[in-house]
Amino acid sequence: MTMCLLTLYYGFFCLCKLVLQKRDQSCYMLAYECYKAKEDMKVNSDSCAKIVMQNKNLGLEELRFLLKTIVNSGIGEETSCPRNIIECRSSTIEDELHEMDGIIFDTLDKLFARSTSISPSQIDILVVNVSMFSPAPSLTSRIINRYKMREDIKNFNLSGMGCSASLIAIDVVQNLFKSYKNANAIVVSTESLAPNWYCGKEKSMMLTNCLFRSGGCSMLFTNNRDLKHQAMLKLKHLVRTHIGSSNEAYDCCIQAEDESGYQGFRLTKYLTKAAALAFTMNLQILVPKMLPLREILRYLLASLLHKLSNKSQNLEADGVKLNLKTGIEHFCIHPGGRAIIDGIGKSLGLSDYDVEPSRMALYRFGNTSAAGFWYALGYMEAKQRLKKGNRILMSGFGAGFKCNNIVWEVLKDLEDANVWKDCIDSYPPETLVNPFMEKYGWLNDEYLSFLRLDFSQIFA
Repeated sequence: MTMCLLTLYYGFFCLCKLVLQKRDQSCYMLAYECYKAKEDMKVNSDSCAKIVMQNKNLGLEELRFLLKTIVNSGIGEETSCPRNIIECRSSTIEDELHEMDGIIFDTLDKLFARSTSISPSQIDILVVNVSMFSPAPSLTSRIINRYKMREDIKNFNLSGMGCSASLIAIDVVQNLFKSYKNANAIVVSTESLAPNWYCGKEKSMMLTNCLFRSGGCSMLFTNNRDLKHQAMLKLKHLVRTHIGSSNEAYDCCIQAEDESGYQGFRLTKYLTKAAALAFTMNLQILVPKMLPLREILRYLLASLLHKLSNKSQNLEADGVKLNLKTGIEHFCIHPGGRAIIDGIGKSLGLSDYDVEPSRMALYRFGNTSAAGFWYALGYMEAKQRLKKGNRILMSGFGAGFKCNNIVWEVLKDLEDANVWKDCIDSYPPETLVNPFMEKYGWLNDEYLSFLRLDFSQIFA
């Protein structure tokens, strides 16, 4: 009897300990701040044309390709670039550090001003992700120096992780939360454009110039249950998939030099296949975690009946598919480009309303790399869509090739206009048509093919 009681007591003790540990390992988002560039850094159609025409390597064929790409990009007239690009000059180390300091310190200043209960000296973990720039001392060191953070702070500098890097940084934080109780963490996500503007003429490497724009976001997290009442979001699920063992997937999105020695970022035709494969593999793990059991059982039963009826092998074509909206209310697709947003939206069966935040983030701010998720989230919040108990799915891709998905639970009604406050009432606009075609459509005129012109002088 004594042994049985001791065994039961020990089992109960272990269960209670496990429950308490799991509670302490929760990851709560307390606040976030997105970067908004100054007016003199904006890039509209005219300034974009001026920048393009400074590239003496471009001929008529390349200009026509750029025209088509910019028109179809889904980007509007209010995006921003670093000053050295606008001024059409090569970057210096001062330009590169100035770009990073401007984004990182601006968002962190606002974040600490907003979260008055937590000061820089109370930060236990700091993670910064910038894929294309890694100075020494590191960017985390610059932050620690600026805000005089503690000597025992755990800091990590992530590079080369691509557009879904902020989700990877959050995964680093949630894993560290398992070892540190009542900890506070900062994640900073941005990208360096100043030294990475492509000056060659290879079409697969010119795409990034058309899509990427300045942006960034700083986020504050905690696993302290005493601060739960201040939290906006709670991390529910995070799944990472990496298919870099495939040579085609590894090479589809890669930094390289072209034949003329110009460095840039090459995007190959295999990119869409790699994204579809990684996304499918990721959802196979995530879907059972985020959807209710009744929806999974319904899908399994419908699949079985479809198989017994000897119909085609294409389940989706016959209307047999999972309804993700039974477990997710909001979808935050990385605003990396119109094709990405439309492709994922179509594959998940989403409506225009569902993908509107990602489209608007792309249109207003461009592809801001790893920070793009938070501009889309800010749009949802500014439109007062996020209500307590709602769940948000964030989906993104990155070089390597990787796919990362994360599910958040909204802990309270959110309605801060944030970075959208000066323009949210004008969104969505009546049309997303880029005026570039109206102004520069003459590049497609046939007679230009028979003339030898200096286009830089024409645009000047």
